[in-house]
Amino acid sequence: MESITVTPVLVGSLLAGEERLPVYVHVIDHPDGRIVVDTGMTRLHPAVDDMDPRLEPLDTHAELDLDSIAAVVNTHLHFDHCGGNHLFAGRPIYVQRQELEDARTLEDYTIPDWVDAPGIDYVPVDGELELLPGVRLLPAPGHTRGSQIVVVETDERPIVIAGDTVVWAAQLDEPDTEGQRLILALEPQQVWLSHADEPWRPAR
Repeated sequence: MESITVTPVLVGSLLAGEERLPVYVHVIDHPDGRIVVDTGMTRLHPAVDDMDPRLEPLDTHAELDLDSIAAVVNTHLHFDHCGGNHLFAGRPIYVQRQELEDARTLEDYTIPDWVDAPGIDYVPVDGELELLPGVRLLPAPGHTRGSQIVVVETDERPIVIAGDTVVWAAQLDEPDTEGQRLILALEPQQVWLSHADEPWRPAR
């Protein structure tokens, strides 16, 4: 298999209790196209002032040519994962159908204007989807009903981009959701989290 790489991009941070959590999105470079997984935030909103967001939006990263992105995957549609979707108007954004429905109908779920910003073109996914050869979307309920993960096949064990299916790496030591158990069952070599600087790796 030709090389597929995953690169984390820091797009901000949020205050969660006493702890400041980084917010990462992940760029998949694939021979058939470049994909960004989640889009962070690009502006502030009163609904999340209590989390004191500090932003480094995707469109301020000179090293990342947004025009080179062929498609977007949203692991889920909480505000810190979809706030940059508007930067990719007209390009396909893959999200589980359940997640899109919940984001559009449930109270206090996300920031609706960010989910349905002008020009956004969602591709609702029902279950598993091979997005590109060696790149699969898998439903991973737990954090939300419609959460999904991205599985990147390599010559060794797969790499997983988990979104918030795993918020803290310790959750993979004692998994308690369907999504977390699925990740472990894949026997990944590493798992990228949205709010951690380093990927989780299994104990040797």
